[in-house]
Amino acid sequence: MKITIINGPNLNNLGKRDPDHYGNLTLDVINRNLTSAFPEVQLEFYQSNIEGDIINKIQSIDSDGIIINPGGYTHTSVSIRDALAELVIPRIEVHLSNLSSREKYRQKMITTSACDGYICGFKEKGYHAAIYLLMKIIKEREGLS
Repeated sequence: MKITIINGPNLNNLGKRDPDHYGNLTLDVINRNLTSAFPEVQLEFYQSNIEGDIINKIQSIDSDGIIINPGGYTHTSVSIRDALAELVIPRIEVHLSNLSSREKYRQKMITTSACDGYICGFKEKGYHAAIYLLMKIIKEREGLS
């Protein structure tokens, strides 16, 4: 089973950003922890601050499922939303902070509607939950549950 995890803008600065919203861990540490926690899954990690690069990555996905944290693009990118909507594999959106308790402009989530569901507010634990759920969804689709 292969899962691709895409992280958007400013997530390369985790560990330096507001720890109350984003936690204390860097993206590299989060990725290493996920690899350790799910050795049975081939995880592919990708991060970009550039919208077009994220779209190109989504369009070239060769995985059983995708987890995406589009960062601020969740509020602005119709193009990322449309690329996600074209995928036939399961898609889960993750946000480290609890968007519903933040600024009003963060309440509108454009990309989320193109995903099967979303997880927010649990910092890095949201990625763990998303992998677990994707594994269940993928196994059910393959008739292995």
